[in-house]
Amino acid sequence: MESFSESYKAAGVDVTAGYQAVELMKKHVASTMIEGVVSDIGGFGGLFQPNLQGIKEPVLVSGTDGVGTKLKLAFLLDKHDTVGIDCVAMCVNDIICSGAQPLFFLDYIAVGKNFPEKVAEIVAGVANGCRQSGCALIGGETAEMPGMYAEDEYDLAGFSVGLVDKQSIFSPENVVEGDVIIGLASSGVHSNGFSLVRKIFQIEKKEILQDFQEELGMTLGEALIEPTKIYVKTILGLKEEVKIKAASHITGGGLYENIPRALPKGIKAVINKQSWKIPAIFQLLQKKGNVPERDMYNTFNMGIGMCVIVADSEKEKALTWLVKEGIESYVIGRTANGIKGIELC
Repeated sequence: MESFSESYKAAGVDVTAGYQAVELMKKHVASTMIEGVVSDIGGFGGLFQPNLQGIKEPVLVSGTDGVGTKLKLAFLLDKHDTVGIDCVAMCVNDIICSGAQPLFFLDYIAVGKNFPEKVAEIVAGVANGCRQSGCALIGGETAEMPGMYAEDEYDLAGFSVGLVDKQSIFSPENVVEGDVIIGLASSGVHSNGFSLVRKIFQIEKKEILQDFQEELGMTLGEALIEPTKIYVKTILGLKEEVKIKAASHITGGGLYENIPRALPKGIKAVINKQSWKIPAIFQLLQKKGNVPERDMYNTFNMGIGMCVIVADSEKEKALTWLVKEGIESYVIGRTANGIKGIELC
């Protein structure tokens, strides 16, 4: 007998809509299947059997995060196929900072009302992000929560687990004076600082997002909804070419907060802000909001989504490989003796 509760539906929860959403998302989940996946969606837990061949001391690395108030833009634009990429990126870009290959991902979607097509669209984005990072979407949860969220709103969060050999872990302890900091270009604002973004542009109605901005060459909505770049395959490829000492995902807190996370005590990062071109969206944010420079670099990625630290002797080899792969990158600074932190010059 098919599961159904008239009483629960009267309370605002339609279990049959949940079943329909699962059916619609199955093809997206299937597109992420990789070696090691043992279970199908629908069980109580996602099963994964990692291949440990050649790994002397396997270490699991986990990461969890959400999309944050960038979702407000998705609601206004009624565009839900990219925020899943943001969700995956926020997790796997953290995991790759240890040098770990993400293995699997689980998502959590809480909705005010379950519209199966919308949920499937969100999951399509999650699956896209998983494919970009080479991991499998092995499970998740969609919770219909009337009264907690408005009917047309939702929250989205995720969780991922990766694997690395202990001897290959990137660590701040590897970093010494004179190392080179290479910045990898971001795709825009990514998924951080959107409370400030929304305040600056007074984003309350979709009309503001539909305004064409000459400085951007597109509408404001198109620039801001651009999904977070996923750096997993880039970092995994680069670490086969050079020894990456440490890495830093430039998320909330910007360069000031995140670069020091890749530094040991007694080492500072001297960052040359002229070494890369600040994307137009950040220039527009600073101008429109009259935001102090310090706050910009302490809130946004400013065009640098990921940093890797390598020895000076490996700088050219790293840059040559990045150029060959078509990856926009810059030498943005060096390490020096001093109080742990960054010096912007």
